[in-house]
Amino acid sequence: MTATLHDRIAASFDRQPMMATLGASLVSVEPGRVRVRAPILPGARQQHGVAHAALAFAIGDTAAGYSALTMLEADDEVMTAEIKINLLAPGRGDYLRATGRVLKPGRRLLVVSAEVHAIAEASETLIAVLQGTMVPVPATR
Repeated sequence: MTATLHDRIAASFDRQPMMATLGASLVSVEPGRVRVRAPILPGARQQHGVAHAALAFAIGDTAAGYSALTMLEADDEVMTAEIKINLLAPGRGDYLRATGRVLKPGRRLLVVSAEVHAIAEASETLIAVLQGTMVPVPATR
């Protein structure tokens, strides 16, 4: 039996202690697109009471990386070669949601992006955009 795309990405996501530490969860998986969310916990806030940029970066990088992984074979994983972030607004809200997308798939490099939104009761604010390059690597199990 072959694992579904979602199952494959979820199995890899579940092996990331950092995502567990942040309380992050995998929201959705489609070819070339992955969503991750994380609550803005007290330990993930900066001195002004909003989400620390590291939280936005971590889930943005993860969503972008997994979007790349959806385009690869089952015996591959990915690692970030480089990624940049533009912080656009403070992370005010209950949780952050990152949507990763593949901009240009390739065999050796995949160019990806992510948008990170802060979600409050009735509002959604784009707080960060990321763009980077992922490199396929052999899966380790």
